[in-house]
Amino acid sequence: HYRACGGCALMHARDDFVGRWKAGVVRQALAAQGLDADVRVTAISPPRSRRRATFAGRRTKAGAIVGFHGRAPGTAPGTAPGTIAEIAGCILLQPPLLAMLPALRALTAAGASRGATLDLAVTLTDGGPDLAVSGGKIPDPALGAELAAIAAGAGIARLTWNREVLAAPGAPAVTFGRARVAIPPGSFLQATAEGEAALARAVADAVAGARRITDLFAGSGTFALRLAAAADVHAVEGDAAMLAALDAAWRATPGLHRVTTERRDLFRRPLLADEMSRSDAAVIDPPRAGAEAQTIEIARSRLARLAYVFCNPVTFARDARHLCAAGFRLGPVQVVDQFRWSPHVELAAPFLR
Repeated sequence: HYRACGGCALMHARDDFVGRWKAGVVRQALAAQGLDADVRVTAISPPRSRRRATFAGRRTKAGAIVGFHGRAPGTAPGTAPGTIAEIAGCILLQPPLLAMLPALRALTAAGASRGATLDLAVTLTDGGPDLAVSGGKIPDPALGAELAAIAAGAGIARLTWNREVLAAPGAPAVTFGRARVAIPPGSFLQATAEGEAALARAVADAVAGARRITDLFAGSGTFALRLAAAADVHAVEGDAAMLAALDAAWRATPGLHRVTTERRDLFRRPLLADEMSRSDAAVIDPPRAGAEAQTIEIARSRLARLAYVFCNPVTFARDARHLCAAGFRLGPVQVVDQFRWSPHVELAAPFLR
């Protein structure tokens, strides 16, 4: 599917080349801010390891097509025009994701308006596939029953349609450390288990020995619930459902240290320097746009150490400049490639006073 699909721009390159290139992207971004750091060998997730994917679906006269956004002829891979590249297989995805394709086509044929494109986001969980569909028809009772029946026949643990749960015969859950988290619909989850493990190791190393840790943009507890095995954690997140799932998982898991939660929009109202200074260490894993205002407050705080997880080397380097100007030292940067064959770069880095 390489010529048609818009996903994999680097499938022609060997892993060692891609790993060096992605590490070089990070070095160049830091150099542009006058910074230098040891950049470790890229941790690359293996083929067939992606546990979540968003497919595109479109109803046709013959039924439906489901695949990934294609690229226009003559353009580089990675673009996403209106075409859909229908796929028979994909060596990025775990086989259970591919096994969902017949059900996704049936759901598209039943629930898509003519000319509309559905987004079909599938996440593999411990309790079965979790499917969230957007862009579909508003279901009446008959259509809702039909969609729920298709989902049940395919073993889908939960079907969310235009943000409303239509069926939940299973219990979608994931495991972070010792805690089992019943994730809400639309929860963020790292793309591969291998990538998540590499990031978690880097975070744990960065804050090792801390007795109280603040976890910013905590999500459903990817890092907070692991770190609670050895330290008290204050988890801050703007999404109420994900924060509730984190709290419930902590309460149900014996032996963890205390975890407190706070719902807060960290873009509009970042944690202030004096609030940050109540902790020995912090973890921050912001969205791609970064969190410059929050980083400035961290720089003003008395924090001794910080684990920074990010998916945009350029914005990371901008934030790193603020931290280093305030007396932090940037430690070894771990580059993580869980979006293999794409230009996407993720990293985790420690900052020490």
